[in-house]
Amino acid sequence: MAMVTELFETILSNIEKIAKTKTVVGEPFTSDGVTLIPISRVRVGFGAGGSEQSEKGKGTGGGGGGGISITPIAFIVIQDKEVFLLPMKQGQLASIVESIPDIIARLRKSEKKKEENK
Repeated sequence: MAMVTELFETILSNIEKIAKTKTVVGEPFTSDGVTLIPISRVRVGFGAGGSEQSEKGKGTGGGGGGGISITPIAFIVIQDKEVFLLPMKQGQLASIVESIPDIIARLRKSEKKKEENK
């Protein structure tokens, strides 16, 4: 059973390296005074098993496998002293990345209107 224990430890060690806080809450990036922080969903699954035979076949066997899915789900948007969440629908990442300049432009326009209304 030492082999199975070692297999579990190896799998868990590698999962811990990938599924960490920086994976869920990404590195912030700033453009034109607007900071975006990506938020992702991390899903992890794994399994392992093994057996040992004491005498007849004198064999051991084991195996394992796993998978990780990382899906962007939102951005935290910070501009001046305002913070809000920009949720994403599944499959929207490419269109959101392309629309970041437009989002920043809209935020600037909104900020100018606020200044004018003061």
